[in-house]
Amino acid sequence: MLTFAAMTGATGADAQEDAKKILTVYFSHGGNTKAVAEMINETVGGDILRIETRKPYPTEYREVVDRAKKEVEAGYRPEIEDLPIDIDDYDVIFVGSPCWWYTMAPAVTTFLSSHDFKGKAIAPFMTHEGSRFARTLDDIRKMCPDAVLLEGFTVRGSKARETMPDVREWIERLGLKR
Repeated sequence: MLTFAAMTGATGADAQEDAKKILTVYFSHGGNTKAVAEMINETVGGDILRIETRKPYPTEYREVVDRAKKEVEAGYRPEIEDLPIDIDDYDVIFVGSPCWWYTMAPAVTTFLSSHDFKGKAIAPFMTHEGSRFARTLDDIRKMCPDAVLLEGFTVRGSKARETMPDVREWIERLGLKR
């Protein structure tokens, strides 16, 4: 896997100095992905933003599962609330999602398809209950072909709030610990 340092030709320490800005952006329905996003942000700094759909998902589990399945199968991209960012301001974007039907949540697909990630480093992270990334990395490569896809991080949603040591280790491998 490429690290940010390898991408820029810099050492780990240099990568931190070279990184103009880091963004952690995520979609979270049940709070697990949010917990991991906050750990990442605590470790690397930068900005953190939550992706919100204009039409909220139901709170009842079965309803969410049914809606998510229909959206993923249809390739649906829900409208999301505007985020107060300019992707051009960032070098590294941590992108987080729960794994829904073997890929990222449709709201994250909307976010990725709405921006140009040319020359950006994307560090994906995902909460799941057994599928890990499934086909998410391939989907990100297709949607963001001009971005550098860094090593990703996955964790079972049920273990998300206990994963800080693993998050720190992953970020150290990326050469992005502040």
